[in-house]
Amino acid sequence: MEGEEASVFVISDGNSYKVIHNAQDHKRAGEGDTGLNTGGMGAYAPAPLLTEELLEQIDREITAPTIAGMNKTGYPYKGILYIGLMITADGPKVVEYNCRFGDPECQVILPPLKNDLLQLVYSASRGELSQEGDIKISDEYYCTVVLTSGGYPGDYKKGVQITGVETVDENALVFHAGTKKENGELVTNGGRVLNIVGRGKNLQQAIDHAYTNVEKVTFENCYYRKDIGKKGLIKLA
Repeated sequence: MEGEEASVFVISDGNSYKVIHNAQDHKRAGEGDTGLNTGGMGAYAPAPLLTEELLEQIDREITAPTIAGMNKTGYPYKGILYIGLMITADGPKVVEYNCRFGDPECQVILPPLKNDLLQLVYSASRGELSQEGDIKISDEYYCTVVLTSGGYPGDYKKGVQITGVETVDENALVFHAGTKKENGELVTNGGRVLNIVGRGKNLQQAIDHAYTNVEKVTFENCYYRKDIGKKGLIKLA
């Protein structure tokens, strides 16, 4: 399939479902979507690629038939459903399903969620999701940038001291992925080390907020893509 990837996230109780949000990940290590595939170098939400018309088509042609089909086979799906999509010239196509939130997409789709996630999960587990109200998402954009150890997704060094995390401003979010405490110091302990999440009234503000805080955090051979969200800006231009 040729096209641009995006993801839609759904919660289901086996009979009914609710769409939580959508996002776009950046899998390749290099800028401009070059280099090796990784676990994800950054993401933003919502994805301008997914217009209202496209979201309605995805719901009608993919999401609803998926939930109904699972139910019909006697294996109703309860939980979070990640629908990985390729938006092709012939419309949206399914690349993959995952029975979980995506990483790093989760970091940009949950902060704007106004509903009580625990309540949604509880209701889904009991088959009572239809009794919950509509999903409410803030109108802000979110962007997360992944800071990685130099060499990732190949060989990389662990145990490198990290500084500056405490200087990230209170409106940004920091998620630890590959870190640990060693002799009282925060050090690297994996390929994808930290996620820095910015927010804003528009996508450009969210991107700028994320990168402003990314620059406050340092460790030897820190690497991150500098074009997270650029595809979304092009769509909005």
